[in-house]
Amino acid sequence: MTVTKVGVIGAGLMGRGIAQVLAQAEIDVVLVDVAAETLDQALSSIGYALKSAALFDPALRHGQADILARIEPTTDYDALSQVDFVIENTTEEWPIKEGVYHLLSRVCPPDCVLAANTSAISIARIAAETVNPSRVIGMHFMNPVPQKAVVEVIRSDATSDETVASATALLDRLGKRAIIVRDSPGFVTNRVLMLTINEAIAVVEEGVAEPSDVDAIFVGCFSHAMGPLATADLIGLDTILRSLDVLQDSFGDPKFAASPLLRRMVESGRLGRKSGGGFFDYDVRSKGR
Repeated sequence: MTVTKVGVIGAGLMGRGIAQVLAQAEIDVVLVDVAAETLDQALSSIGYALKSAALFDPALRHGQADILARIEPTTDYDALSQVDFVIENTTEEWPIKEGVYHLLSRVCPPDCVLAANTSAISIARIAAETVNPSRVIGMHFMNPVPQKAVVEVIRSDATSDETVASATALLDRLGKRAIIVRDSPGFVTNRVLMLTINEAIAVVEEGVAEPSDVDAIFVGCFSHAMGPLATADLIGLDTILRSLDVLQDSFGDPKFAASPLLRRMVESGRLGRKSGGGFFDYDVRSKGR
């Protein structure tokens, strides 16, 4: 199947990045969100990202308006009636995802691929809410999307070979490599990463080290581009907490129990970059960019 139009559900940080790389690859995008204000912010953010990227990529110094013109913002799910492929990026709350997939099953064409960009929820659980589970797959993009060359692709037992081929072909057009893994809560990335972040938070909570020193050890000793706490701030501490809760519920293993400090920070609104502060402080003027 040749993909010509892709629906992107959710105009937050991940959705914006995905919409941008699709439009850069000359693919039409229907960007859906429940809030018109969020859609306006998304287009502004994508425009800013393109201008910034053009400083380093001469190919982007012209045609930015054409890229933005390929993105159709809407709050109406019925606009997805003609898409070939959907990438869903809603929050990691099951009642929300469940409702979204019921809607997608109603409005999307029967052969449309539904790709879940989820942090921890199993693809099989999502597929069970659709009319055609064979067309459901996981596509776990990393942030920032335009700069990451690899996408974790998750197939459930129901996912067809044709769906896998369609997903990998689309990623190839975006200049990204697909690494295919089997379905399991958290998959590879977040099953491992969430434990690492949670332990890094525990180290801070116990007074073993300051956040900056924890991250400096990972950057300086292991050559990580970013430490676990800065990574948590980038992902969003609320997303980290929800992912850990999903993993604990799924595996029933106390090792996934979220740090009390993490829960307190989320409850107090310190969510990371998007709120202006998490383990580190950020310029709120750049929020959403």
